Amino acid sequence: MRLIDLHCDTIWRIDQSHQIQGLYQNNLHVDIRKLKQSDSQAQFFALFEDWHHLIKKDKKPWETFLERYDIFIRQLEINQEHIAFATSAADLDKNTSDGKISAFLTIEGAELLEGQISRLQKVHEMGVRLITLTWNYINSLGFPNGLSESDYPDQRLTPFGEEVVDFMNRNGMIIDVSHLSDQGFYHVHEISTKPYIASHSNARALRDHPRNLTDDMLKTIGEDGGIVGLNFFAYFLNDQSVSTVQSMLDHIRYIENKAGIDAVAIGTDFDGIEGYLEIENIGQMDKLLIGLQKAGYGDDAIEKIWSKNARRIIDEVIG
Repeated sequence: MRLIDLHCDTIWRIDQSHQIQGLYQNNLHVDIRKLKQSDSQAQFFALFEDWHHLIKKDKKPWETFLERYDIFIRQLEINQEHIAFATSAADLDKNTSDGKISAFLTIEGAELLEGQISRLQKVHEMGVRLITLTWNYINSLGFPNGLSESDYPDQRLTPFGEEVVDFMNRNGMIIDVSHLSDQGFYHVHEISTKPYIASHSNARALRDHPRNLTDDMLKTIGEDGGIVGLNFFAYFLNDQSVSTVQSMLDHIRYIENKAGIDAVAIGTDFDGIEGYLEIENIGQMDKLLIGLQKAGYGDDAIEKIWSKNARRIIDEVIG
């Protein structure tokens, strides 16, 4: 059964290791050998950085993005017999027919845009097809989750954030609301003309954390045709500090009940998470697959969770 994972931070980890570790085989959560073990059809690779950390190093977000982009492209070139860049549904189909894994490129946190729509046009030309609008800091688009509403009563998108949503809708880019404030989520709901996603978030009712989605958010994203990628981080799954298959199954069932089976997807957050993981890496996805089967999920439902729901978003939004 083919897998599409909507979020990993592997390129950041490769950079952090000073590129000693490559994409084909490493001791990280994601590499090509592990992707093949899980029969992965596509992996979404986020270009991420803690921008406040960059400020301490006197580095610019755009400069760092270009460095990470070069690492991503170089790794694809080195491993071109196994994996290939994808910027469209047609690319995905061609790569699949060629026996290659598809690599979609994303940005996590839009600090690098710095209020410039020309930057957004540039990253689109470079092949970025998904942007997580915020990470953990306020930026030119809007506000992250978890900020006090007494300190920041208006946490909707900025006028530039609205402009970004409009551009992304018109140019085949997926809007990702993971990390976005609750007010920002509903603002996207109000103005987006295309389905949007929460690439790596869970159900707040089961784990009360602002990174997760409330019942109404789950219902809303389902009604809007979007999807929610299950995050494997224990801190977003339960209060036990252990990422277990059972906790994942609990969130999948809950999201299904609130948003519908067509809204459930996978967004592991691998290489961006730490701690004890029952599913230690992307190559061990059979553990969740077996868990879903034991929980009574049939092949049709599992295929939706595994890839079909994500593929629908690729078709409807990226094209």
